[in-house]
Amino acid sequence: MRLLKRILRRLIFLPTRIAVVDDQRAWKGIEIYIGALHLAKAIEKASDRPHVGVMLPTSGMFPLALVASWLLGRTIVPLNYLLSREELEYVIADAELDVVVTVTPMLEHFGEMPEGVKSLKLDEMSFKGFPPLRKSVSRPEDFIAVLLYTSGTSGRPKGVMLTAANLLANVEQCAECANFTSRDSLLGVLPQFHSFGFTVLTLLPLSVGCRVVYTARFNPRKLLSLMQKHRPTAFIAIPSMYNALLSAKSAAADDFSSFRLLLAGGEPLPEAVASGMKERFSVTLNEGYGLTETAPVTNICLPKMYKAKSVGPPLPRIEEKIITPDGKCLGVDEEGEICIKGPNIMKGYYKLPEETAKVFDDEGYFKTGDMGRIDADGHLYITGRIKEMLIIAGENVFPREIEEVLDAHPSVHASAVIGMMDPSRGEVALAFVELEEGAEFDEKELRSHCRKSLGQFKVPREIRVLDELPRNATGKIQRRSLGVGTEGE
Repeated sequence: MRLLKRILRRLIFLPTRIAVVDDQRAWKGIEIYIGALHLAKAIEKASDRPHVGVMLPTSGMFPLALVASWLLGRTIVPLNYLLSREELEYVIADAELDVVVTVTPMLEHFGEMPEGVKSLKLDEMSFKGFPPLRKSVSRPEDFIAVLLYTSGTSGRPKGVMLTAANLLANVEQCAECANFTSRDSLLGVLPQFHSFGFTVLTLLPLSVGCRVVYTARFNPRKLLSLMQKHRPTAFIAIPSMYNALLSAKSAAADDFSSFRLLLAGGEPLPEAVASGMKERFSVTLNEGYGLTETAPVTNICLPKMYKAKSVGPPLPRIEEKIITPDGKCLGVDEEGEICIKGPNIMKGYYKLPEETAKVFDDEGYFKTGDMGRIDADGHLYITGRIKEMLIIAGENVFPREIEEVLDAHPSVHASAVIGMMDPSRGEVALAFVELEEGAEFDEKELRSHCRKSLGQFKVPREIRVLDELPRNATGKIQRRSLGVGTEGE
């Protein structure tokens, strides 16, 4: 595994350099390596199965567990600790795990592991002394290095099989495109069981040798403090996190002055958030795009090529096309399904050959399920998701365009739109809003606001207020939890 060799080279040849800073401590490169050697010995003693579960908070412990597993030539399975117990047990069973690397607080939240599954608690292990050196188990580049389970917006979670070659390709693509070097420092709050947190905020800094600063929970005040103290050069987060920072009264423009790249991904970037960051902090918020199945990054709109609402051109060695439902390729600025091909595309879904076959076309392109268009300069624009599409009075409507209008109202903090069955129109739009602190809910005013920007058939038939919209582990709004409707990941 070339990726593991690259990581080990950074840890061993820069032994005293601080590689990771988290909520508890700073980790030197040699400390991660020695810890990984100790843990590899414990894993080897506890299990001989090919998969190793990891359930850890965002921290330096995750790289330690990752390196330990790969030294043994085993596949790492990051567990989403914010799932329900039933969902977690399903993932553990589906991945055929019999050992999980974790810490005591995680088990206090989750409960004991299912019968037959051992817990290796890092907070109870001793890492004193230098254990015997070991050569990493040789594995080919098509070895399944990680199983990342999707959030499962419909049905059970699916294990996405990413090879060592997939991950190395995406790390190299990101580093080349955004010019990441050892002089950079990243600020990370995305969970490491999430594809962006796994590749961009864990593998990339480990492999290029730049420092990463983690905090396990998103807290605007804490993040602002870390920005002031560590002066990071890059921050990757979801738009709702930037919206929260924008709402923080104590935030100042100087807090963001060290960044050369502020990237938003994982969900649509509301225009109000992008313009708000520019107006208040004088920074440009750039969009990126990717999916778990693409390891994950496929597009980045860098500051030098900024276009509003664009997620940028594809990364090096990635091809993209837009197709019709019957597979016909579309031209410039024509809207259809986004398809992607490149060395970072997954091997497939674990134990689901039929599901895998459905998402690849005859040319080997991965069919994303997302709608978009490509302009004359090769920039990609995300316009919605196929499964999100509503059909109202015979017209196709995507929730995103309605949500953009609602989010622009000063009383609305966030919104989500789903379809509601209607005997005369088939579907009508049903909106849910989360209000800004201290704002009052006025449905009539919000509907009037929508009429100013939307055709009448797109104006929500009904708008309901919630204290909080349902979100997944990374803060992305989950439409499926709102009632009958269609949604994407």
